[in-house]
Amino acid sequence: MDDYIRLKKSNCKNCYKCIRNCPVKSIRFSDHQANIVPDECILCGRCFVACPQNAKEVRDDLPAARALLAGGAPVYASVAPSFVAAWDGVTISSMENALKALGFAGAEETALGATMVKTEYEHLTAAGEQQVIISTCCHTVNLLVQKHFPEVLPALAKVVSPMQAHCRDLKRRHPGCRTVFIGPCISKKDEAESYPGIVDCVLTFEELSAWLEQSGVTLEQGTDGNQESRARLFPTTGGILRTMAERNPDYAYLAVDGIDNCITALRDIAEGRMGKCFIEMSACPGSCIGGPAMGKNRRAAVRDFVTVDRYAGPADFPFEPLPPEKMNKRFPLLLSGQVKPGSAAIEEVLRQMGKTRPSDELNCGTCGYDTCREKAAAVLAGKADITMCLPYLKERAESFSDHIIQNTPNAIVVFDDTLVIQQVNDAACRLLGAGPEELKGTQPGGLLAPEVYAETLQLGRPYHQKCLYLQDYDKYVEQMVTYDEGYHILICIMRDITAEERERERREAVNAITLEVADNVIAKQMRTVQEIASLLGETAAETKVALTKLKESLGHE
Repeated sequence: MDDYIRLKKSNCKNCYKCIRNCPVKSIRFSDHQANIVPDECILCGRCFVACPQNAKEVRDDLPAARALLAGGAPVYASVAPSFVAAWDGVTISSMENALKALGFAGAEETALGATMVKTEYEHLTAAGEQQVIISTCCHTVNLLVQKHFPEVLPALAKVVSPMQAHCRDLKRRHPGCRTVFIGPCISKKDEAESYPGIVDCVLTFEELSAWLEQSGVTLEQGTDGNQESRARLFPTTGGILRTMAERNPDYAYLAVDGIDNCITALRDIAEGRMGKCFIEMSACPGSCIGGPAMGKNRRAAVRDFVTVDRYAGPADFPFEPLPPEKMNKRFPLLLSGQVKPGSAAIEEVLRQMGKTRPSDELNCGTCGYDTCREKAAAVLAGKADITMCLPYLKERAESFSDHIIQNTPNAIVVFDDTLVIQQVNDAACRLLGAGPEELKGTQPGGLLAPEVYAETLQLGRPYHQKCLYLQDYDKYVEQMVTYDEGYHILICIMRDITAEERERERREAVNAITLEVADNVIAKQMRTVQEIASLLGETAAETKVALTKLKESLGHE
């Protein structure tokens, strides 16, 4: 199933919207990426439509269709009757002209096959042998039953879809031809491949639009007066019922659209709460005109209903019945084999998520699952991760943040933009000598100088002062102040450097005394040196005189 809807890994943003919109939770989230679980997927396309990042894409089968056209055999298109809602003013004639321009041999409305199918439904209700009969035109509904409601499998009408009936009819009337179905549904791609030999390729309306644009082919508007076209009502809610002229009064006839409503109805059927009834069941709200590949910007249920209703005629298409075996369809069981976890295992996962009491189970749905217990079961199945729980992440982040703030040695004071204290940590209380109750809501002076306020709040840049004396508290601090524009708060972080400053002042005082003593010693020493030098000078002079006289005396001799 993941082959039909693919993930653009670079686009997935961990929003879990696809999980929230998946009715059967067939999405596995791992490595920050959403991946479809093929065994459980019913190809409803809700993840494709809901994804805000366009991270899901439908498999492109245009190359396969082009290959069929190049193959030599004539190729006929079966066009779903909802096309009139996809392209304003377009008729089957203008659609056929455009498709012939692309290389098709011809094009017809799938509504011809729908007429055959509704006739089979009339036969089933007339026989009255089946308690509950569920229409099988919608392949997504069929997959829902086959994979998730096996006990309801006998209720499925064993009748081919209009797509299959029409393509079989085309191949009967044009031996050797190939067929391409074009519609608003993604699951038809799987239906064609699950029942090979009937439909050779399936294109969505979006793929056809792209092909027409690439080829420069324009769909022309026109009018259609075909009165024998009642089965054109099939793509609207209740459309099948409106085409069924013959009804068994023993049966209740009802239409259920939207996958959530279908699941509710299937639960009722599984539990035996339904009497004899024929149920037209469609996965998409509004039926096929609400299909996922109608175009992401094409969501006009009321207008589209009116368009289809006006396009349909009052009588049935004329047709030649197919052999009964060609109208019969088998629906094998497609269980995924997933085992439901026990309550003890679920409780353990809940405990890991910090949910130890029933009141902790918020069931907020942000993870994509309706309840915390469903999420825990998905974790055990390997489809989800514990960290997908937003309240869990928020609480853990807050706890982690609070732990850091309360245990850091730095004082942290948070002000609003009017300089009123909003939050303080334990270190700030010790620094300021007051409790948090005394400090919160006050405007203490001396913590922020006017220039600090101006530089951080008005200029939007942080302020850093290596040494600031808080006179009111007789403390020295190193201060960093920054402004958070998102929350409109000033964050003041202070490191108490009072002891360091006191030690520095003590050292400076000691140094000053030492310098004074040194100056006094030096001055005294200089005086002593000068006195010694003076005495030495007198002695030397007397010696010089004596020696001179001695020299002169010896010279005379």
